[in-house]
Amino acid sequence: MKKSVSPDENFARSRTDVGFVPREEATDECYRSMGFKCGLEIHQQLKTKKKLFCRCPSGHYQGPEEYDAEIVRHMRPTLSELGEYDGTALMEFKTRKNIFYRLQNNTACTYEFDDTPPFLLNREALTISMEIALLLKTSVVGEVHITRKQYLDGSIPTGFQRTAIIGIDGHIPIRNKEIEIIQISLEEDSCREVSDIRHDRVYRTDRLGMPLIEAVTGPDMKTPEEAYEVGQYIRFLTRSTGKVRTGIGAARQDVNVSITGGRRVEIKGVSRIHAIPRLTHNEAFRQQALLHIRDELMARFKQKRAVDFREVDLPNSLISDDWVPLRSAREKGFRMVAVRLKGFRSILSHFTGPGRMFADEIEERLKVIACLEPPFMTHSEKLNGEIPESFDNAVRSLLQCEDSDAWVLIWGPKEDIPTALETIGERYELAFDGVPDETRKSMPDGTTIFERVLPGPNRMYPDTDSAPIAVLDSEIEAVRSGLPDDVSAMLHQLNAWRVPQDTYAYILGRNLFPLLETMIERFQVSPVFAGTLLGHRLKYLEGHFSPSAPFHYERILDLFQYVMDQGINLNILPIMLKELYQHPNMDFDSIRSAVAYRKTEAENIHSQIPILIKKFQEIRISDKSDAGVPWVMGQLRQMALGNIDLADLREKIVEAAHA
Repeated sequence: MKKSVSPDENFARSRTDVGFVPREEATDECYRSMGFKCGLEIHQQLKTKKKLFCRCPSGHYQGPEEYDAEIVRHMRPTLSELGEYDGTALMEFKTRKNIFYRLQNNTACTYEFDDTPPFLLNREALTISMEIALLLKTSVVGEVHITRKQYLDGSIPTGFQRTAIIGIDGHIPIRNKEIEIIQISLEEDSCREVSDIRHDRVYRTDRLGMPLIEAVTGPDMKTPEEAYEVGQYIRFLTRSTGKVRTGIGAARQDVNVSITGGRRVEIKGVSRIHAIPRLTHNEAFRQQALLHIRDELMARFKQKRAVDFREVDLPNSLISDDWVPLRSAREKGFRMVAVRLKGFRSILSHFTGPGRMFADEIEERLKVIACLEPPFMTHSEKLNGEIPESFDNAVRSLLQCEDSDAWVLIWGPKEDIPTALETIGERYELAFDGVPDETRKSMPDGTTIFERVLPGPNRMYPDTDSAPIAVLDSEIEAVRSGLPDDVSAMLHQLNAWRVPQDTYAYILGRNLFPLLETMIERFQVSPVFAGTLLGHRLKYLEGHFSPSAPFHYERILDLFQYVMDQGINLNILPIMLKELYQHPNMDFDSIRSAVAYRKTEAENIHSQIPILIKKFQEIRISDKSDAGVPWVMGQLRQMALGNIDLADLREKIVEAAHA
């Protein structure tokens, strides 16, 4: 690339070279041409009274400052059964983290901190997981074996998670295809992170040990839309049992993405299924960008792959008092090191995603592995002319850079710089391979950042503290006999009822299909009316109002019954539902008064029509195009609600207006 091309121009040009298109403009053919593949790992907390391997209560939460004690631990990797270390464990060990656990006496015990062997597996959790396994059409295992999965990020104080496979080889239907369910596992949940600053990471232990199921799909989704559809299907399926927890953090998705020539990259902890399409879209193009960078490097280094970088401590003479980050670093006594990246010119500013470039790949790893806190890095290809030409020339001279080289400048505590330099070298070398094996964290804007090296099979080993658990055929059949309807059957029924499709996600996501079915059958109401009452009206109320007490959906049936017993027209239900939702304990007579309902005969309402039409003609002389129908409807609406059908009323107004 010629020297005259600026980082801004290079960023824009490389975006075009990669072929990036915004999510809204991408077609199925676009993803097919990339070889897009996606698989999901759906995690869902189970609604049990106790935790999975102890008798502490499940579902009791604490605030970040609500704790009785704090424990600190340092994680160290252990050899697998094959005598090998897991790469993720080694990376976490390199961070030298101090892990702080904030615990409450009523939500944690000595088991969570590996001072007591595990209790017997929670049978309630096992039964619920078997129910979900059967709904996923998997084969339930005849014997449950507990294994340990190593975690050295500190999210589990023991350094490992106890997990067990419950079902294998299942499938679920989506549009015109089936998706493989590789397995479903029952495992214990991890801690909740409070903060992660430099070498100190703080967790709450209230969630630790809660029963959790993990459903793993095959890499069968070929578009982001299919990934979204599968995520929603499994969400609806688990909620149809009525035995899973809901709310923030109760369900999380790990999303695996790859394209042709790339590698499986895992996006961890996606809390909202609606975020999956944009995340997977951007990850696919990130991988395409990294493959483009690899090809460019291989073209530059035709003779051999040359991983060659030089490091030099930055002299104080190059630090301007006007440059606040460097001046602040000098005042703190930080070490500042300039690093030459041989042959990397135009690579640092190469597009990798919306608002992101390759330099971000290096910066993300420095923050995670070397535990540096921003700002801690700048480089030769900052956009918008952020690097003064004089400073760029001085650093290039210091590092003896050629025109084809790039440089990175880092600063931080002296003890962290060796790890930082090693990390830069590792990412520099990985650029020649294309897409690294790694786990990434989702961001609100639909992009991702580096979280850790992708775990391998060496982190799994048997749990010698737990004996196998036999699962009898009679137990499986007992669970099978009480299964709810398949999600596909519910979707088919909603479609047959002609319930608006935009209500499906709310109705199934809140497990309201049984309630809807009861409303239709018991009260003989229109499915469209009942479906929109739940999927539109109730959804709106839930998003805009806070009830004064816990709201139970079954109260809607009681409200239906009251309205019908009183001989009130059902069209008053939407406004009465608002009062009921805001005041769940209010009696129905009071709700009736609150909405100002008065029993009025149809004849009395109809008698007002000619009077109001005449009044409209008097006040709207210049505009009679609508004959006043909407205005008259508005005047009579409050009186008509609960007394007569509004469609019939409108017909009578139209007839009178055009008489």
